[in-house]
Amino acid sequence: MIRPLIGITTSITDNTQELSVNYVDAIIEAGGLPIIIAAAKDSSDIYVEIARKIDALIITGGPGITQRLVGALPKDLPAVCERRWESDVAIFNLVSERKRPILGICYGMQLINTQKGGTIYADVQDQLGVSPHSPKRNNGRLIEHPIDVLKETFFAELIGKQRVEVNSFHIQAIKEIGAGLHVNSYSNDGLIEGIEGEQGRLLGLQFHPESMQDAIWKKVFVDFISRSKI
Repeated sequence: MIRPLIGITTSITDNTQELSVNYVDAIIEAGGLPIIIAAAKDSSDIYVEIARKIDALIITGGPGITQRLVGALPKDLPAVCERRWESDVAIFNLVSERKRPILGICYGMQLINTQKGGTIYADVQDQLGVSPHSPKRNNGRLIEHPIDVLKETFFAELIGKQRVEVNSFHIQAIKEIGAGLHVNSYSNDGLIEGIEGEQGRLLGLQFHPESMQDAIWKKVFVDFISRSKI
């Protein structure tokens, strides 16, 4: 069996590239072959080659987005480093040009939105007065909450439910949706929890499905791998 090659972006902390094994495990279990994408410096040619080779892309969670930002980043959310941002944007645009599937998770969803012209709240808790959506704002305790999935969306068809429990690790959130994108789910306090576009080829989730054990979230990765084979 030939496994499709799935590129996964990394995060950078203190000059070290990092990646949760949960992403790797989720891809392998769904039938894909994970390819870790290094955040190379001034290496656009490298990304062109990577984009040609991979069958799909996952943009993982990360720090604070500073582009198309509404408000100022809070002190407890470090800004994404320039090296990672430029790497993520480059590979996103190249894979988009090839019309390959892209899954954005948390920061990854927000990045997709910015590249489509959307905007991001810098600190949604402060700006909208909602309850904490990050454990660091909840004395380190895990946050879980329900989301309402909109009917007649790709995401609704995929998971087969209109209301489902998710985890939460974000301080930023989408304000204005980008061109060509559609909201597929909201939290009970009105935050956008999912976006999609191009008949499901683009899917963004504000939560982390790779970290949840419910079989419903395995469907996200199984479908993603299936689409990458087309």
